[in-house]
Amino acid sequence: MLIVGLTGGIASGKSTVSKLLSEEHRLPVIDLDILARQAVEPGTLAYRAIVAHFGPDILLSSSNDVRGPPLDRAKLGEIVFSDERQRKVLNSITHPAVRRLMAWEIARCWLRGEGICVVDAPLLVEAGLWRLCGRVCVVYCSDQLQVKRLQQRNDFSPESARSRIASQRPLSSKLVYADDVIDNSGTLSDLEYQVNALVVKLKSARGSILNYGLSWLIPPLGLLRGLLCIAIRLGWKKIGQERKRSMPRQAARQRIRDEQNAAPAGEQFSLDRR
Repeated sequence: MLIVGLTGGIASGKSTVSKLLSEEHRLPVIDLDILARQAVEPGTLAYRAIVAHFGPDILLSSSNDVRGPPLDRAKLGEIVFSDERQRKVLNSITHPAVRRLMAWEIARCWLRGEGICVVDAPLLVEAGLWRLCGRVCVVYCSDQLQVKRLQQRNDFSPESARSRIASQRPLSSKLVYADDVIDNSGTLSDLEYQVNALVVKLKSARGSILNYGLSWLIPPLGLLRGLLCIAIRLGWKKIGQERKRSMPRQAARQRIRDEQNAAPAGEQFSLDRR
Protein backbone atom coordinates (compact mmCIF):
# COMPACT_ATOMS: atom_id res chain seq x y z
CA MET A 1 0.00 0.00 0.00
CA LEU A 2 1.31 3.43 -0.95
CA ILE A 3 1.14 5.90 1.95
CA VAL A 4 0.95 9.48 0.67
CA GLY A 5 1.70 12.35 3.03
CA LEU A 6 -0.32 15.49 2.21
CA THR A 7 0.75 18.71 3.86
CA GLY A 8 0.74 22.48 3.45
CA GLY A 9 0.25 25.57 5.56
CA ILE A 10 -2.64 27.46 7.03
CA ALA A 11 -4.93 28.75 4.23
CA SER A 12 -2.75 27.13 1.57
CA GLY A 13 -5.56 24.99 0.18
CA LYS A 14 -4.59 21.62 1.68
CA SER A 15 -8.12 20.97 2.93
CA THR A 16 -9.53 21.53 -0.55
CA VAL A 17 -7.03 19.09 -2.07
CA SER A 18 -7.82 16.56 0.64
CA LYS A 19 -11.54 16.88 -0.11
CA LEU A 20 -10.97 16.41 -3.84
CA LEU A 21 -8.89 13.29 -3.24
CA SER A 22 -11.54 11.85 -0.93
CA GLU A 23 -14.77 12.83 -2.69
CA GLU A 24 -13.81 13.02 -6.36
CA HIS A 25 -11.22 10.24 -6.50
CA ARG A 26 -12.47 8.05 -3.64
CA LEU A 27 -9.08 7.72 -1.99
CA PRO A 28 -9.06 6.98 1.76
CA VAL A 29 -7.86 10.07 3.64
CA ILE A 30 -6.70 10.00 7.25
CA ASP A 31 -7.18 13.52 8.60
CA LEU A 32 -4.76 14.12 11.45
CA ASP A 33 -6.69 17.22 12.54
CA ILE A 34 -9.61 14.91 13.34
CA LEU A 35 -7.33 12.42 15.07
CA ALA A 36 -5.79 15.26 17.07
CA ARG A 37 -9.22 16.15 18.42
CA GLN A 38 -9.92 12.52 19.26
CA ALA A 39 -6.56 12.21 21.01
CA VAL A 40 -7.40 14.97 23.52
CA GLU A 41 -10.99 14.05 24.27
CA PRO A 42 -11.88 14.09 27.97
CA GLY A 43 -10.59 11.04 29.78
CA THR A 44 -7.64 10.33 27.47
CA LEU A 45 -4.03 10.30 28.66
CA ALA A 46 -3.20 13.31 26.49
CA TYR A 47 -6.16 15.25 27.89
CA ARG A 48 -5.03 14.66 31.47
CA ALA A 49 -1.44 15.64 30.64
CA ILE A 50 -2.58 18.89 28.97
CA VAL A 51 -4.77 19.87 31.92
CA ALA A 52 -1.96 19.03 34.34
CA HIS A 53 0.44 21.33 32.50
CA PHE A 54 -1.76 24.23 31.38
CA GLY A 55 -4.21 24.18 34.28
CA PRO A 56 -8.02 24.06 34.45
CA ASP A 57 -8.38 27.50 32.86
CA ILE A 58 -8.08 25.90 29.40
CA LEU A 59 -11.26 23.88 29.95
CA LEU A 60 -14.73 24.94 28.86
CA SER A 61 -16.81 26.06 31.82
CA SER A 62 -19.91 24.01 31.06
CA SER A 63 -20.25 20.52 29.65
CA ASN A 64 -22.57 17.52 29.88
CA ASP A 65 -19.72 15.07 29.23
CA VAL A 66 -19.45 12.72 32.21
CA ARG A 67 -15.74 12.31 31.50
CA GLY A 68 -15.13 15.99 32.18
CA PRO A 69 -15.26 19.34 30.39
CA PRO A 70 -13.59 19.44 26.96
CA LEU A 71 -10.62 21.62 26.16
CA ASP A 72 -11.24 25.23 25.21
CA ARG A 73 -9.37 24.97 21.93
CA ALA A 74 -9.57 28.70 21.23
CA LYS A 75 -8.01 29.60 24.59
CA LEU A 76 -5.35 26.92 24.27
CA GLY A 77 -4.60 28.12 20.75
CA GLU A 78 -4.03 31.67 21.98
CA ILE A 79 -1.45 30.38 24.45
CA VAL A 80 0.55 28.16 22.12
CA PHE A 81 0.46 30.41 19.06
CA SER A 82 2.15 33.19 21.00
CA ASP A 83 4.61 31.07 23.01
CA GLU A 84 6.92 28.66 21.19
CA ARG A 85 7.95 26.90 24.42
CA GLN A 86 4.35 26.13 25.32
CA ARG A 87 3.68 25.02 21.76
CA LYS A 88 6.53 22.51 22.00
CA VAL A 89 5.10 21.18 25.27
CA LEU A 90 1.68 20.72 23.69
CA ASN A 91 3.18 18.99 20.66
CA SER A 92 5.20 16.65 22.89
CA ILE A 93 1.93 15.55 24.52
CA THR A 94 -0.30 15.28 21.47
CA HIS A 95 2.05 13.96 18.77
CA PRO A 96 2.63 10.50 20.29
CA ALA A 97 -1.12 10.05 20.86
CA VAL A 98 -1.91 11.11 17.29
CA ARG A 99 0.76 8.77 15.90
CA ARG A 100 -0.85 5.82 17.64
CA LEU A 101 -4.27 6.65 16.21
CA MET A 102 -2.73 7.22 12.77
CA ALA A 103 -0.98 3.83 12.85
CA TRP A 104 -4.29 2.13 13.61
CA GLU A 105 -6.08 3.95 10.76
CA ILE A 106 -3.31 3.01 8.32
CA ALA A 107 -3.58 -0.61 9.45
CA ARG A 108 -7.32 -0.52 8.82
CA CYS A 109 -6.74 0.76 5.28
CA TRP A 110 -4.26 -2.04 4.67
CA LEU A 111 -6.65 -4.66 6.02
CA ARG A 112 -9.33 -3.40 3.62
CA GLY A 113 -6.89 -3.95 0.75
CA GLU A 114 -6.51 -0.27 -0.19
CA GLY A 115 -3.80 0.44 -2.75
CA ILE A 116 -3.31 4.09 -1.70
CA CYS A 117 -3.79 5.80 1.66
CA VAL A 118 -3.50 9.58 2.08
CA VAL A 119 -2.35 11.02 5.42
CA ASP A 120 -3.54 14.64 5.65
CA ALA A 121 -1.15 16.22 8.16
CA PRO A 122 -0.42 19.95 8.60
CA LEU A 123 2.69 19.04 10.64
CA LEU A 124 3.84 16.17 8.45
CA VAL A 125 7.34 17.64 8.14
CA GLU A 126 7.61 19.13 11.63
CA ALA A 127 6.58 15.87 13.33
CA GLY A 128 8.86 13.75 11.13
CA LEU A 129 5.91 11.80 9.72
CA TRP A 130 7.16 12.37 6.17
CA ARG A 131 9.66 9.55 6.78
CA LEU A 132 6.80 7.05 7.04
CA CYS A 133 5.34 8.01 3.66
CA GLY A 134 6.14 6.56 0.27
CA ARG A 135 5.41 9.95 -1.32
CA VAL A 136 5.00 13.49 0.02
CA CYS A 137 2.76 16.11 -1.59
CA VAL A 138 2.97 19.77 -0.55
CA VAL A 139 0.15 22.22 -1.32
CA TYR A 140 1.79 25.58 -1.86
CA CYS A 141 0.89 29.24 -2.23
CA SER A 142 2.64 32.49 -1.37
CA ASP A 143 2.50 33.90 2.16
CA GLN A 144 0.82 37.03 0.78
CA LEU A 145 -2.01 34.88 -0.50
CA GLN A 146 -2.19 33.02 2.80
CA VAL A 147 -2.70 36.35 4.59
CA LYS A 148 -5.49 37.41 2.23
CA ARG A 149 -7.28 34.09 2.56
CA LEU A 150 -7.09 34.17 6.35
CA GLN A 151 -8.48 37.70 6.39
CA GLN A 152 -11.41 36.66 4.25
CA ARG A 153 -12.06 33.24 5.79
CA ASN A 154 -11.56 34.02 9.49
CA ASP A 155 -12.06 37.79 9.49
CA PHE A 156 -8.54 38.21 10.89
CA SER A 157 -6.70 41.49 10.89
CA PRO A 158 -3.54 41.51 8.74
CA GLU A 159 -1.46 41.39 11.91
CA SER A 160 -3.35 38.40 13.34
CA ALA A 161 -3.11 36.57 10.03
CA ARG A 162 0.64 37.14 9.80
CA SER A 163 1.04 36.03 13.43
CA ARG A 164 -0.72 32.73 12.72
CA ILE A 165 1.40 32.14 9.63
CA ALA A 166 4.61 33.07 11.47
CA SER A 167 3.82 30.48 14.15
CA GLN A 168 4.21 27.73 11.53
CA ARG A 169 7.18 26.51 9.57
CA PRO A 170 7.56 28.58 6.36
CA LEU A 171 5.61 26.87 3.61
CA SER A 172 8.43 27.35 1.11
CA SER A 173 10.78 25.33 3.34
CA LYS A 174 8.55 22.26 2.98
CA LEU A 175 9.04 22.14 -0.78
CA VAL A 176 12.38 20.36 -0.43
CA TYR A 177 10.57 17.38 1.14
CA ALA A 178 8.04 17.08 -1.67
CA ASP A 179 7.81 14.40 -4.31
CA ASP A 180 4.85 16.35 -5.72
CA VAL A 181 3.95 20.04 -5.41
CA ILE A 182 0.49 21.47 -6.03
CA ASP A 183 0.59 25.22 -6.65
CA ASN A 184 -2.69 26.59 -5.32
CA SER A 185 -2.26 30.17 -6.50
CA GLY A 186 -4.73 30.07 -9.37
CA THR A 187 -8.35 29.14 -9.93
CA LEU A 188 -10.26 26.14 -8.63
CA SER A 189 -10.14 24.63 -12.13
CA ASP A 190 -6.34 24.91 -12.06
CA LEU A 191 -6.30 23.13 -8.72
CA GLU A 192 -8.60 20.33 -9.91
CA TYR A 193 -6.40 19.78 -12.97
CA GLN A 194 -3.31 19.41 -10.77
CA VAL A 195 -5.10 17.02 -8.39
CA ASN A 196 -6.22 14.86 -11.32
CA ALA A 197 -2.62 14.70 -12.55
CA LEU A 198 -1.43 13.85 -9.05
CA VAL A 199 -3.82 10.90 -8.78
CA VAL A 200 -2.49 9.51 -12.08
CA LYS A 201 1.05 9.73 -10.66
CA LEU A 202 0.03 8.05 -7.41
CA LYS A 203 -1.65 5.15 -9.16
CA SER A 204 1.45 4.70 -11.30
CA ALA A 205 3.70 4.78 -8.21
CA ARG A 206 1.43 2.31 -6.43
CA GLY A 207 2.04 -0.24 -9.15
CA SER A 208 -0.24 -2.88 -10.58
CA ILE A 209 -3.05 -4.59 -8.72
CA LEU A 210 -0.90 -7.73 -8.72
CA ASN A 211 1.97 -5.78 -7.17
CA TYR A 212 0.14 -4.35 -4.17
CA GLY A 213 -2.21 -7.35 -4.04
CA LEU A 214 0.73 -9.65 -3.29
CA SER A 215 1.78 -7.36 -0.44
CA TRP A 216 -1.71 -7.65 0.99
CA LEU A 217 -2.03 -11.39 0.53
CA ILE A 218 1.47 -12.04 1.89
CA PRO A 219 1.79 -9.82 5.00
CA PRO A 220 5.54 -10.39 5.50
CA LEU A 221 6.14 -9.06 1.99
CA GLY A 222 4.06 -5.95 2.68
CA LEU A 223 5.82 -5.41 6.00
CA LEU A 224 9.24 -5.80 4.38
CA ARG A 225 8.40 -3.23 1.70
CA GLY A 226 7.12 -0.82 4.34
CA LEU A 227 10.22 -1.19 6.49
CA LEU A 228 12.42 -0.71 3.43
CA CYS A 229 10.63 2.55 2.63
CA ILE A 230 11.10 3.79 6.21
CA ALA A 231 14.77 2.79 6.21
CA ILE A 232 15.37 4.74 3.00
CA ARG A 233 13.65 7.81 4.44
CA LEU A 234 15.48 7.62 7.78
CA GLY A 235 18.84 7.19 6.08
CA TRP A 236 18.27 9.93 3.56
CA LYS A 237 21.06 12.48 3.86
CA LYS A 238 21.48 15.91 2.29
CA ILE A 239 17.77 16.08 1.60
CA GLY A 240 17.81 19.79 0.89
CA GLN A 241 20.25 19.71 -1.99
CA GLU A 242 18.87 16.52 -3.50
CA ARG A 243 15.21 17.50 -3.41
CA LYS A 244 15.77 21.08 -4.60
CA ARG A 245 17.24 19.68 -7.80
CA SER A 246 14.12 17.59 -8.37
CA MET A 247 11.60 20.26 -7.36
CA PRO A 248 8.99 20.86 -10.09
CA ARG A 249 9.95 23.87 -12.19
CA GLN A 250 6.65 25.63 -11.73
CA ALA A 251 6.89 25.53 -7.93
CA ALA A 252 10.54 26.59 -8.04
CA ARG A 253 9.71 29.62 -10.19
CA GLN A 254 6.87 30.54 -7.85
CA ARG A 255 9.16 30.31 -4.84
CA ILE A 256 11.79 32.54 -6.44
CA ARG A 257 9.13 35.14 -7.30
CA ASP A 258 7.95 35.17 -3.70
CA GLU A 259 11.42 35.49 -2.23
CA GLN A 260 12.37 38.34 -4.54
CA ASN A 261 8.98 40.06 -4.19
CA ALA A 262 8.96 40.43 -7.92
CA ALA A 263 5.33 39.55 -8.34
CA PRO A 264 2.78 40.32 -5.62
CA ALA A 265 -0.20 38.02 -5.24
CA GLY A 266 -2.62 38.93 -8.01
CA GLU A 267 -6.05 40.25 -7.26
CA GLN A 268 -7.46 37.65 -9.62
CA PHE A 269 -6.46 34.82 -7.26
CA SER A 270 -9.22 32.92 -5.53
CA LEU A 271 -9.11 33.69 -1.82
CA ASP A 272 -11.68 31.29 -0.42
CA ARG A 273 -9.86 27.96 -0.73
CA ARG A 274 -8.44 26.51 2.45
